[in-house]
Order: sequence, then C-alpha cells, then structure tokens
Amino acid sequence: MSRVSAHGHRRLSQRVVAATHNSGKLREIQELLQPYGVEIVSAAALGLPEPEETGDSFAANARLKALAAARLARLPALSDDSGLCVEALAGAPGIHSARWAAGSKDFSAAMTRVERELRAKGAREPWRAWFVSALAIAWPDDHVEIFEGRVDGRLTFPPVGTAGFGYDPIFVPDGHARSFGQMSALEKHGVPADGSLALSHRARAFQALARACLV
Repeated sequence: MSRVSAHGHRRLSQRVVAATHNSGKLREIQELLQPYGVEIVSAAALGLPEPEETGDSFAANARLKALAAARLARLPALSDDSGLCVEALAGAPGIHSARWAAGSKDFSAAMTRVERELRAKGAREPWRAWFVSALAIAWPDDHVEIFEGRVDGRLTFPPVGTAGFGYDPIFVPDGHARSFGQMSALEKHGVPADGSLALSHRARAFQALARACLV
C-alpha cells in the first residue's frame, strides 16, 4: 500500500523508472531528483519500448508514457513530456517538438526550421515563446498524478551555447540575457533559497512534484 503525503498525494518510493530514452532528459531528471535520494532506473536500461505519443497535450503524452512504463516494470514510473511553443507559429512545434527533430533527433535542424518558419511568416522580433513541461507519475495500479511547469521568454538566432539539449540554445528566459544553452544545470534547475520558482520549466514542474510527493 503506497503512503499518502500530508497534501493528500501519493508518496513517491525510493526507486522510480524514468520513462524516457532521451539521454539529455534522463540526465536532467536524475539531477532534479538527486537531492531526494530517489534511485532512477531508465526505461532504456530495462529494455522497455517507447510507446507512441498519441496524446493531444503534454499532460496526455506524459500520462501514457508513465503508465506504459509502470505497468511493464511493476514500479512507479515518471515521465516528462515537454516542448517549445512559439507565439508567432500558433504554439508550434508544441507537442511535436521532438518530431521536428526527426528520427535522428537532430535539434539543430529543428531550430533551423523554427527560424525559417518565423522568417517566412514575416514575424517581428521579439519572437515570444515558452517552454512547457508536464510530469506524470504513474503507479502499477494505474494511479497517476500530473504536475506542470512553464517558463516564458524569447527566441534568439543563431543558436548559442552547448549546455542543455533540445531547443535550449535558442531560448532566452525572461529577465535573462543568456540562452538556456549557455546556462549550467545549477542555474537552470537550482531551487532559490527563498523558495521561489526555479528558472526552467522542468525544474518548476519538479518543484510541484516534490512539494506534493517527496517533502
């Protein structure tokens, strides 16, 4: 029987499957959960297949990936579905952010496509955009909890910085002059001492998760 937190949420156990085959995303999940002593085992390490992402939202895709991993591994599973949404492109690439990188997951091509489509539309700078992260935790009995985080900013071209992954080199969060691609993991994911929101979308979602299921 799973324990329930003081907030009415189910407590997360000390061994969790990260339902991702993306090495960059796995690394960030490990970094974010490390302070809580949670052991992360990846879906790839367990030989679990990647389910097709057929949801119509970040939360729906995170839910289906987490459930698939939890059922197969018989362990709690955590899945993140995240992406870049560009205002002038009507929210695209959005839930299709990974697909814009094609099967090779070549995000340099995806970033080039974002710039090409913005210029083709004659969109004026600043090019407003936001990152969204939806985290789903699923248990083998099909119980699911979802937490979301968002960070707003603008796009910059050409891409700058080699830290992070995905679209990080073209995204400059509000209040900052550098892209996510130029920031360290601590800058992006560190939780401020005053308890205010962390900088990155994924860290903000993890803050909500931690308050509900870990603290």
